[in-house]
Amino acid sequence: MRQLCVFLPAIMLATAAQAAETPPDAKALIQPEIVEAVAEWLSNPIVALSINAQNNLRGSLSQADIDALDAQWRQEREAADKPLISATLSAPLSIYLLRVQAGSLGLYPEIFVMDANGLNVGQSAITSDYWQGDEAKFQKTFPNGPETVFIDEPEWDDGSKIWRAQLNMTITDPETKKAIGAATVEFNLTELMRRQGTGS
Repeated sequence: MRQLCVFLPAIMLATAAQAAETPPDAKALIQPEIVEAVAEWLSNPIVALSINAQNNLRGSLSQADIDALDAQWRQEREAADKPLISATLSAPLSIYLLRVQAGSLGLYPEIFVMDANGLNVGQSAITSDYWQGDEAKFQKTFPNGPETVFIDEPEWDDGSKIWRAQLNMTITDPETKKAIGAATVEFNLTELMRRQGTGS
């Protein structure tokens, strides 16, 4: 029995190591019908209303202004007083995204929506930064116009022992049909494979 107890964890560690070495095909797993389902709940009026409100409030910011907001966000992550973070997390859009995340039962570890400047408008959890405009999730969606979809490469989360990948898409105003922002939906690919019956 003692040998069995030692052997089983070894098998589990070997399985986890093997999983970490073999990245899944995110683009094959996040199928068109899954993208359509995400686009459907992102079409909730609260998404476009929130983005348009922030775009109207902030307009076209200078890079210095964007950097200042991003720096404030990073500082607030370590501070007791968090006015910018609190305002963002308590926004109706963030509450909606948190509900979507909870309803996914582990499929979406993180969701956030950005404005035309690449700044967060709403999010399901605190992100490491406030400005996403210098990252592929924004640069390969919003500037390319409506209906743009970009699925990033999978990454291994060693803490959670899961594969993750981000589905990114441009958000379009339902009336003007113009791009107004972007959204990132992070997928737990390990859970997605389990649901699709393709995981080990």
